[in-house]
Amino acid sequence: MAGKLNGKVAVVSGASSGIGEATVRALADEGAAVVAGARRKERLDGLVEQVARRGGKATAVECGVTDEKQAHGLARRAVEEFDRLDILVNNAGIMLLSSIEKGLSDEWRRMFEVNVMGLLYATDAAMGYMKAQSFGHIVNSSSLAGRRVRPTTGVYSGIKFAVNAISEALRQELLEDHVRVTVGEPGVVETELQSHMTDEEARETLDAMRKRLDALQAEDIANAIAYAVMQPERVSVNEVLIRPTRQP
Repeated sequence: MAGKLNGKVAVVSGASSGIGEATVRALADEGAAVVAGARRKERLDGLVEQVARRGGKATAVECGVTDEKQAHGLARRAVEEFDRLDILVNNAGIMLLSSIEKGLSDEWRRMFEVNVMGLLYATDAAMGYMKAQSFGHIVNSSSLAGRRVRPTTGVYSGIKFAVNAISEALRQELLEDHVRVTVGEPGVVETELQSHMTDEEARETLDAMRKRLDALQAEDIANAIAYAVMQPERVSVNEVLIRPTRQP
């Protein structure tokens, strides 16, 4: 398949649904060979088949990013199968909104392990390959919640603020290695994330917001990611803030 990413190899975590799934399609449509990682292998297999029918190339890897060895395995699989690693999209994440006073510490821990530690594990492995080839692009999934805080988003916002800080540090650390870093910060998106929330009050608040807005679709974010990674090497798109047009 001819495209702006011909010859490039990408890894996408959290690829079995939502933004990750759409990103695999978008990058493959532009010619990249994509390693799609997630825990739900059967869904990944279906995605790989869809990519192949569209003329693209992808491979499925069962992976839970909170397992450091499995997260490292995503980068290793890309190099073993395609001989290089050019793009890492750290998309795996969970959003469990609740008011802090409810004390849902198990959910706080899960969010930190997936959204921060999983990102760091995958990045740690990918950086070595990218530095060795003097080229690479890391895309980290953050959120509008990493810029503003409201009731019920306190812990989630804190985690996304951390993702933003990690991303900026990486950008500075990797300047001389020709590795670019982009952080994506979407507003309200129509995905599965909200279905995992256990706090009914927080879920109802988010559902009401989605109904008031024409929420973003996963493809909108995937297209923004593709835009960032397709820029000439002299151009580094460091932040992409994308909201529904009607989101305050």
